[in-house]
Amino acid sequence: MASNDERPGLIDAVPVRHYGRWAAVAAIVVLLLMLFNMLIFNPVFNWPFVLEVMNQAPVIEGLLKGTLLVTALTMIVGVLGGVLLAVMRLSDNPVLSWVSWAYTWFFRSIPRIVLLTIMGAGMGLIFRDGLSLGVPFDWKIIEWLGLSGDWRFLTLDANTLFSGFAGAVIGLGASEAAYMAEIARAGILSVDKGQTEAAQALGMSRAKAMRRVVLPQAMRVIVPPTGNETVAMMKDTSLLIALPLTAELFYQVGAIGSRTYQILPSYLAAVVYYLLITSVLMVGQSYLERHFGRGFGATVTSDKAIAEPGLMAGSAH
Repeated sequence: MASNDERPGLIDAVPVRHYGRWAAVAAIVVLLLMLFNMLIFNPVFNWPFVLEVMNQAPVIEGLLKGTLLVTALTMIVGVLGGVLLAVMRLSDNPVLSWVSWAYTWFFRSIPRIVLLTIMGAGMGLIFRDGLSLGVPFDWKIIEWLGLSGDWRFLTLDANTLFSGFAGAVIGLGASEAAYMAEIARAGILSVDKGQTEAAQALGMSRAKAMRRVVLPQAMRVIVPPTGNETVAMMKDTSLLIALPLTAELFYQVGAIGSRTYQILPSYLAAVVYYLLITSVLMVGQSYLERHFGRGFGATVTSDKAIAEPGLMAGSAH
């Protein structure tokens, strides 16, 4: 064994100096100061007028109805439709799988502004006599049965339906369902097939196993991209001018800018609102990710597992 005299002394370690890192930080600080100086003191931005535009009643109404409400309803339609399409795509029934694939292919191929423009300008021409619910054709079999009239029980004006608030939800919701279908399908495929087999072995039907076992576990994968889709949908409400829908945030600030010739300050009012909404949505997304990610990847030490034998079995469910 070596004596105490042969042991090395304390090491006088000198930390490595990262001069390039400090230079990069200094450059970023200088650029940020220049940006803040431009935003605050440049008279072109006219921040008092920006605040005035943000407090206008039509702008607030457009924010609540055309932006927030349309986003919420569209995402509800998109998520429910996307989950249904994903289940259809994974079905053993080739007809359901093909219909889901065709729907996803079609709506992912068309830009949303093109889809909304066609809905606003073309649906009234396609359904000149209105959009009817029921049997859409006057079949001869009705006359053969001795009946008169048709089997339509409700007729809607296509121009009113597809060019207003309902058209915004239908158009954006139909498009969003195609994207959510792929997100939901990826989440479902991320769950091991043994989970479904175990649920069916316990007597659950395939639908109940999907609802009670698979989808709750798939939410860990589904939530992050769904949050991104929600933020993107909130921004895409600015495309509703193509319908046209006037009760919308970007349309209203644009109208004020054209009327007052304060174009940039008016658009900045919309930018501020978009930044605030996105910040709130990101906080909500973070909370949902923590909620659905609880227990995933958690480890248990061997001592604790020995002390509590039932803990490992409970953590596996």
